[in-house]
Amino acid sequence: MAEVIVALDQPTAREALALVDRLPGLRWAKVGATVFVREGPGIVGALRDRGVEVFLDLKWHDIPSQVAGASAAAAALDIRLATVHALGGLDMMRAAKEAAGTLRVVAVTVLTSHGPDELGRIFGREAGPAREAIRLAGVVRDAGLDGVVTSPLEAAAARAALGPDAWIVVPGIRAAGAAAHDQRRTAGARDAVAAGATHLVVGRPISGASDPRAVYERLCEEAA
Repeated sequence: MAEVIVALDQPTAREALALVDRLPGLRWAKVGATVFVREGPGIVGALRDRGVEVFLDLKWHDIPSQVAGASAAAAALDIRLATVHALGGLDMMRAAKEAAGTLRVVAVTVLTSHGPDELGRIFGREAGPAREAIRLAGVVRDAGLDGVVTSPLEAAAARAALGPDAWIVVPGIRAAGAAAHDQRRTAGARDAVAAGATHLVVGRPISGASDPRAVYERLCEEAA
């Protein structure tokens, strides 16, 4: 079974919280860069007041001291889960974890928007997303983080690399035939859970639906 995390990709807190209020029983919400930069930490407090656990997804990728400071600051806000980027390296990830306290820290391996061509341009060599995600999962394991963010197509390999206790956080959840938008590597909720996902991050399929509550509840059933 997996938890469903609703991604709040709206540009303002008012719009994001309006969606939250349409989802009774919501347990987790993801706060990303757009709304956090615009609104600041206040949106975290508003979600915690509603009893919602907060996943802060800013994908920190900086020198170790800066990422450690961000990790400690997130813990002080009662955020429960935050991301670093695995490409920041072993020392950076260890610094994030050491400063985190009870905050869980997971590392993004390869963005779900990257296909082989784009990844090859970034790395300057032939680079398959699955191969790179699995390689980086090993670095994440060595850093002692709580898990990874990876596409559903690499979830099973990440589970094998990280062991039974790791959190495998999976975006790119789409129903068969649904629009992928800017995601390249997608799968359905049941397939992701079967591959080892512990958390499913879902944004536009819920927020863009005529009945967000119905979509959310269906995803929760599939995740269970």
